[in-house]
Amino acid sequence: MNLAIADLFDTPILPGLATSEHFISETEERALIARIDDAELTPFRFQRWTGKRLTHSFGWKYDFQTGALSRGARMPDWLLPVRERAARFAGIAPDDIVQALLIRYDTGAGIGWHKDRPIYEHVLGLSLGTPATMRFRRQRATRWERVNAPLVPRALYHLSGEARHEWEHSIAEMDAGVRYSITMRSFSAKGRSLAAAAH
Repeated sequence: MNLAIADLFDTPILPGLATSEHFISETEERALIARIDDAELTPFRFQRWTGKRLTHSFGWKYDFQTGALSRGARMPDWLLPVRERAARFAGIAPDDIVQALLIRYDTGAGIGWHKDRPIYEHVLGLSLGTPATMRFRRQRATRWERVNAPLVPRALYHLSGEARHEWEHSIAEMDAGVRYSITMRSFSAKGRSLAAAAH
């Protein structure tokens, strides 16, 4: 069953998915894209698989090869205002956002079906460049419920609650153009416990 992202009264029909269009200006978008392109981007690796998207991580990072949690490079000053505004939108403290992932998607790049690791709680994403589509699905008995959410440039999305924990999500492969994103995450109780043990 396919669902639209909002009903006639602009109320999200996927609880836990909140969006803010025009979260940043076009000038800010251009500056952030330049910052991402200047970062040391490397192909995303998951166990023995190498993805087509390029990434760079700040703050705490999860090693998909070993399952270990470790502290990475501190978030740069240029990223802190974005983190603060995103945290305000999510209703959490800026310091609660402990990880930021820069991503560049070229033609053919996307993200397969998944849920974020249980060490994370809130997930926020800022979309830049070419538009894309975030897809959601969950299985109910013998059928899948599905929701598509447009990822428009300069918009922010926030996953929490049901959208974060009950639904898988993916991003459709890019047919053309280049898309960038900044994904920010807070720790869950499990993540905080692992981080304390990693000190």
